[in-house]
Amino acid sequence: MKNRLKVLRAERNWSQAELAGRLDVSRQAVNAIETSKYDPSLPLAFKIARLFDLSIEEIFDDGERRG
Repeated sequence: MKNRLKVLRAERNWSQAELAGRLDVSRQAVNAIETSKYDPSLPLAFKIARLFDLSIEEIFDDGERRG
């Protein structure tokens, strides 16, 4: 699943470790999500969205088109 996590993190000048600490996950988990090797659980996706004050859809793209 494509996502904007790396861009959003970079805009705030946060390292992967800093973001991981804010989300209570490992740095490796952040890296895996950013590189689309791992899709976050729904609770983690909500936590990410809340942290960046965005909707889940604004961060993650499942590739499905609407309409």
